[in-house]
Amino acid sequence: MRFDLSDTTHLRPVTARDADALFDVTMANRAHLAPWMPWARELLHPGQTREWIRTVQRQIAEGSGFSCLVVEDGRIRGTVGLNRVDQVNGATAIGYWLTEEAQGRGLMTAAVRTLVDHAFGTMMLHRVVIEAAPDNVRSRAIPERLGFTQEGVLREVERLGDRWLDHVVYGLLATEWRAARS
Repeated sequence: MRFDLSDTTHLRPVTARDADALFDVTMANRAHLAPWMPWARELLHPGQTREWIRTVQRQIAEGSGFSCLVVEDGRIRGTVGLNRVDQVNGATAIGYWLTEEAQGRGLMTAAVRTLVDHAFGTMMLHRVVIEAAPDNVRSRAIPERLGFTQEGVLREVERLGDRWLDHVVYGLLATEWRAARS
C-alpha cells in the first residue's frame, strides 16, 4: 500500500529495512520531538526502533492499526498512523510526527487528510480521533484545519519525564467528513 501526496512525497508502510534510517532521523530530531513524545526521550538504541516496527507489523496483521513513513524526495520526514483501530465500534486514533525541517509546508496535513480518507473510505470506520498536548500548537492545527471538532481535554493523560501532559481531544465522524467533501 502506498499513498502519493505529491510528485515527490508519499506515505508507505514502515518495514524492517527502515529501522536504521528511521532511528537516525528520530535521533537527529530528538530535541524537537522530546517536548511532546515520551518515546523520543527514551530512544537510546536502534533495537527500540526495530521493536516498534515489529509492533506495527503485528498491528497490521491483526487489523488493529498501521503506521506509514512520510517520505519526501526519498528521505524519511516522519510517521503517521492509525492507532488503536477498533473494528467493533468503527473507531481509530491518528498519531503523527514530522522532522523539524519538514514543518510548515502542509506535509503532515496532507498525510493526515489521506489517512482520514482511507479510514472513512476504504476501512469504512465511523470515527477518527486526534489527541495533542494543549501547547503543541502545530500538532493541534492539523485537526483544526481538517474540520475536526474539539471535544474536550483529558487531564494528565500522558507522562513526559517528571511531568504530566493533558491532551486536547479532537473527533471527526464519517458523515461530517463526507458532508464537507460534497
